[in-house]
Amino acid sequence: MRSIELFAGAGGLAIGASRAGFRPEAVIERDRYCCDTIRENRDRGFEPVVHWPLFQGDAREYSYSSVKRSIDLVSAGPPCQPFSICGKHGGPSDSRNMFPETVRAVRELRPHAFMVENVKGLTRPTFASYLEYVRLQLSYPEIVARGGESSNDHFGRLERHHTHGRRLGLHYRIVVRVLNAADYGVPQRRERVFLVGFRSDLDIEWAFPHSTHSQEALLFSQWRSGEYWERHRVTRAKRPSGEGTKNPELQLSLEESNLLPWVTVRDALYGLPDPERDALGADGFLNHRFQPGARSYPGHTGSPLDEPAKTLKAGDHGVPGGENMLRRPDGSIRYFSVRESARLQTFPDDFKFHGSWTEAMRQLGNAVPVTLAEIVARSIRRQLGSAGA
Repeated sequence: MRSIELFAGAGGLAIGASRAGFRPEAVIERDRYCCDTIRENRDRGFEPVVHWPLFQGDAREYSYSSVKRSIDLVSAGPPCQPFSICGKHGGPSDSRNMFPETVRAVRELRPHAFMVENVKGLTRPTFASYLEYVRLQLSYPEIVARGGESSNDHFGRLERHHTHGRRLGLHYRIVVRVLNAADYGVPQRRERVFLVGFRSDLDIEWAFPHSTHSQEALLFSQWRSGEYWERHRVTRAKRPSGEGTKNPELQLSLEESNLLPWVTVRDALYGLPDPERDALGADGFLNHRFQPGARSYPGHTGSPLDEPAKTLKAGDHGVPGGENMLRRPDGSIRYFSVRESARLQTFPDDFKFHGSWTEAMRQLGNAVPVTLAEIVARSIRRQLGSAGA
């Protein structure tokens, strides 16, 4: 199935969609470091990037008239900074707001489906009205703002059209949900909002995939069965106390659940030498070098080894240390290497990031976890296939 990838970044969403069976007709990204990462992996023959037709430039300058075949999926991760809790909170007035371009792509390409990802901050009360405005624009992409019409008036016209029940022209049925990547096997607590829409003429019924992993299952494997510690060969003397998690209800609820344990930082980094303590061994892995200078302060204490990582963040001014640090059981801290961060975002070990540590970490902080993207995209593809799209 054919796709278009907007705001590709380093390629997390696009790799996931490609693994799910979508082949991009165009991969659009303006940031030169991200494009260099994509080009470097393409030149190295990395699958599936080797097949990507990359367009480096502003999505507003891309002409979809060059796309000659029908598109099954538009996938997009518009820049999150306008809506991030760590950003400047400019929202729709921020020049980086690319939701209008996402709507344009859907309007001009008329894909069978679309998948749009953004930060959870978009669901905050501050931006709730704008999220609904975006949802209505994606539902009825042909109802565009008239010349001189304000966004409020356009919003109202969309609402009236929606409540009237008319379904003339291009129309999409949309579902919106905040997903926690940890619930899908990603070793990171990363909550993101997804908007998924299907063209109404396909008459498709769809729901987000069920969670596959849970915190409850992790606690059980650590403090009831002990399987987690035994698998990692952690002796009883070196295990945390865990007294607060030893509740009698844990076993009963797990007997009713088939969910797997959340994946922890220790799980994710298994087999990687510590770049601070084993620099020679670390040299055997791409982008795996020790970065000095980590420091802890209130609110920035690093990610515990035996939990999923905190959300990796790109930051508005460089790399925020607390979200990109490892906190060992003995209390010592250090920055994650680029390779470790890539594992936390479920990029494969042979995917190489271009640029300095700071630049590579920015790419990773902005990325969609590959595994989560693949799970959602695979579910979309399966439903499109069932509908004969």
